[in-house]
Amino acid sequence: MVILFNQRIPVVAALEVALAVLVLSGSFINALSGHVSDPLADEYSLGMAVSMFAFGQIICLGAFQLYRLNKNTTASAFAGRTALSLVTGGAAVYFAFAALPGGEGYRAALPEALLLSAAGLMLIRLLLMFGVEMDWLSHRILVLGTGPEALSVERALDGAKSSGVTLVGFFPVGNSPNLNVSVEKVIRSASTLEETIHRLAINEVIVALQEQRGGVLPVSQLLNCRLRGIRITDLSAFFERVTGEVPVNSLKASWLIYGEGFRQGWIRRLIKRTFDLATSATLLTLAAPLMLIAALAIFLESGGPVIFRQERVGMGGRKFMLLKFRSMRADAEKDGVPRWAATGDPRVTRVGRFIRRTRIDELPQIFNVLRGEMSFVGPRPERPFFVAQLTEQVPFYGARHSVKPGLTGWAQVRYSYGASVEDAVRKLQYDLYYVKNHSVLLDVFIIFSTFRVVLMGEGVR
Repeated sequence: MVILFNQRIPVVAALEVALAVLVLSGSFINALSGHVSDPLADEYSLGMAVSMFAFGQIICLGAFQLYRLNKNTTASAFAGRTALSLVTGGAAVYFAFAALPGGEGYRAALPEALLLSAAGLMLIRLLLMFGVEMDWLSHRILVLGTGPEALSVERALDGAKSSGVTLVGFFPVGNSPNLNVSVEKVIRSASTLEETIHRLAINEVIVALQEQRGGVLPVSQLLNCRLRGIRITDLSAFFERVTGEVPVNSLKASWLIYGEGFRQGWIRRLIKRTFDLATSATLLTLAAPLMLIAALAIFLESGGPVIFRQERVGMGGRKFMLLKFRSMRADAEKDGVPRWAATGDPRVTRVGRFIRRTRIDELPQIFNVLRGEMSFVGPRPERPFFVAQLTEQVPFYGARHSVKPGLTGWAQVRYSYGASVEDAVRKLQYDLYYVKNHSVLLDVFIIFSTFRVVLMGEGVR
């Protein structure tokens, strides 16, 4: 594992990112030589242009989930996503180049740079897949335990379908009769845990035990392994890394109390507020014509009101009026009883269906962000009725209100549209991850991921 921006990243993914930076930078410089007579005449401008191109594309490639070495991804599917990602990132960089001296030359080089980058990224993927298949780059994991917790680890790794990770097996602990995992992967040996780890060349041990007291946990052996460089990971840290969420069933209050990421200092808030204002003002300028067209379409189909106002719960439990383009009939809740929105909801109008699918209905919330009631990125705000209901039923639900709610969020780009208590639990787990780890870099990543969700039609309501 490699630590980057306070997150542990698999070696294969980190290697792919590093190689991608080299390919992207080289492709842009090579393409630039045919459009600018002397690229080195302004070294500062050139450095900024190369950094913008490489950084923008790296974020976009990650948002399109192209750093996951998925065993089931075909070459054509990878090529298609790569092309879509490069075009999306290229469009963003095209506008960013306007701020640089000599921006016209950089813009002219973009098409060639994108073609060269696509070829280079395909080559990198082929080489890494070959290295993984030969077991040169695989990260080998041993799970301590065979009960329900170990099964959840097995399912999470299967769901990730990562070619860079190998689940070697499950090591039984104590006299527990629980055997919930695949029988063929249980390691039955007279060897100790330390001997097994050494013999199987294990890189990481996942401690999947609910009960760790009474001498069940082999503390001294785990400590020796840790001192030899073997990574020891608990369930919360494992799920946080692999799935991008924090399971509430394995969460303890101490994790929230002592976790470093939950500190909301004034510097962190100032940086986020500055980012919110800059991003919202830019989006409002670009989206104003689209918002006018949407408002006109809603009015022509079903009359007024065009803007829908609804009470939601924000940071610290404070209530505010959320703004949206109306996508349902004006009498959708004429009986006054709040309801979860459902897939294929008959209350949704034809225009409403389109603006929901494209997320245009959320654009008026830019004004909520500018007023300071919301952030551009954060947990989605819920209605007071559902908040009261979920707070009683879901542990730690109130923790999501420690940051401002967002126009888009980590849960929105990682999970399909939710319309039940069970869905709310899953989305809370993603929200807790965001609350702990939020940063400007993660916010930028989520914004690009939102473009992917819209373009790919994911999570359509």
